[in-house]
Amino acid sequence: MTARIYIRPIALGESQQSDDGEAVRLVGGLSVATRFAVIVRKTGKIVSRRVVGASGIAAALSGLPDALAEEGTRQWQALRRAHAPLVLGARTLRFDQPLVMGILNVTPDSFSDGGQFLDKPDVALDHAHAMLEAGAALIDVGGESTRPNAAAVWEGDEARRVVPVIERLAASGAAISIDSRRSTVIEAALAAGAHIVNDVSALRHDARTAEIVARSGAPVVLMHAPGNAEDLHAEGDYADVVLDVFDGLRDRRDAALAAGIAREKILLDPGIGFGKTLAENLALVNALALFHALGQPLLFGASRKRMIGALSNEAPAHKRLGGSIMLAIQAAQAGAHVIRVHDVPETVQALHVWRGLRDAALTDFSQLNLSV
Repeated sequence: MTARIYIRPIALGESQQSDDGEAVRLVGGLSVATRFAVIVRKTGKIVSRRVVGASGIAAALSGLPDALAEEGTRQWQALRRAHAPLVLGARTLRFDQPLVMGILNVTPDSFSDGGQFLDKPDVALDHAHAMLEAGAALIDVGGESTRPNAAAVWEGDEARRVVPVIERLAASGAAISIDSRRSTVIEAALAAGAHIVNDVSALRHDARTAEIVARSGAPVVLMHAPGNAEDLHAEGDYADVVLDVFDGLRDRRDAALAAGIAREKILLDPGIGFGKTLAENLALVNALALFHALGQPLLFGASRKRMIGALSNEAPAHKRLGGSIMLAIQAAQAGAHVIRVHDVPETVQALHVWRGLRDAALTDFSQLNLSV
């Protein structure tokens, strides 16, 4: 196995100066890092790990083989890259602040809201418009539950569920993503007015999907899930969950590029809750800033997921608001660009307060900088 390198931000915060006199503002200013771990791994094992400040990156890379040093340089540049906006018809998504994606499940069996909007297009549309009015930047429409042990859905039924809702949402001018892994559903959704493809299989489930996405020019979200075929949650056996998921997303990004999908149209999602234990999910949340080194905008989705219940006396899905907001703020702090949630008004409000706390026009940060 070829050796691989990772540059992981390990100290995030508001400080403008680190102990070596420098700090790096990551990905367009969403978060700040002061220390970095330069990690080399081979055959699944870490063979070196060096912690440096920003000024020490060049020296840490200079002693490595050329291929590793070149990849490390690309990651270092990616960590500081500001991503261009996505133009979705009449809508433009800018990545200078976290965006909220509202979830609209048109399914009978989704883990949190299954059945609420199935065969009820007016109710579904009212809910979607309420999310948009509350501050959602886009709506993610799905017609298949991807929870563990969910029943398989025939693609014709999935398309029948999502297309009418997408058509009516598109007519109202909303930005829309289609949450599907089936090419026929994705093709129909794009024809109905969807702007983004959100594929939980990262283009692995259906061989036609990559071609359809490339031909359409639509942006695509590639999510990490360990399983293939029908069970996305299977085969979650990790040597190091953070680095393994990083490698998996890097491989799927490269496969999408090889299929003709433009780099600026690719978003990545670490797949919280898909084939991962509680400890593994927590490790991914805590390491989220690492994934900026892949050079793509990040989507984060942990709303109402099982990990919250596991940490909260087995609270059922509809009673996981507090945990969902905590995870959303943690993701924002790590620089996530899109946060996928069920509870849009509450999440938007929490992000407004988070932004206020970081606004230099509202707080004199010079009084907090101990280096002054």
